[in-house]
Amino acid sequence: MQKILCYGDSNTWGLIPGTEERYPWGVRWTSLLQEELKTRDIRILEEGLCGRTTAFDDACRENRNGLKALPLVLEHHAPLDAAVLMLGTNDCKSTYHASAKVIGEGISLCIDTLKQVIPAGNILLISPPLLGDDVWKPEKDPEFDADSVRVCGQLEEVYRSIAQTQGIKYLSAADIVEPSPVDDEHMTADGHRKLAQAVFEKIDEMIIV
Repeated sequence: MQKILCYGDSNTWGLIPGTEERYPWGVRWTSLLQEELKTRDIRILEEGLCGRTTAFDDACRENRNGLKALPLVLEHHAPLDAAVLMLGTNDCKSTYHASAKVIGEGISLCIDTLKQVIPAGNILLISPPLLGDDVWKPEKDPEFDADSVRVCGQLEEVYRSIAQTQGIKYLSAADIVEPSPVDDEHMTADGHRKLAQAVFEKIDEMIIV
């Protein structure tokens, strides 16, 4: 059996917009991807965590630094055949004051770590969905601000360039899905379905399949 790691934040975990609850199996994109691949003897490993960043420490929540956690995740699930990486949304929070370039440096370090155990051709980098214009409002997620929306919108170009430089696969979630109007941050059930199909098509291009 081959194993694919899906490493991300709340949109990989499957947070239901406007709640603290999780979409069930059969709705979140990682589970739909597993259903698509079950006849190929491929297992999807869900490693999403709310608040996870590329390489920043969250002062209020422990263990959110994706780069620091990644070596342990890789060792726990070893051996791995492929990985899907979608981080960067939380890096746009106002507390980090990070530019798209700095966020890109964090994702590059995560890719470097993945490449220690997984061939470059079997790594898929996904630039995250856009943030909605009103995401920073009090009733939504005030950890963001208006500048967060701008920075998130720049990640697609930065990530695309990184993927080309690193020799890995690339997908723009912003080309496929929009955030729910409920919170301007997380994907709807339909968004999960669309993303699952797009990731499946990318995995079909990978060497392992």
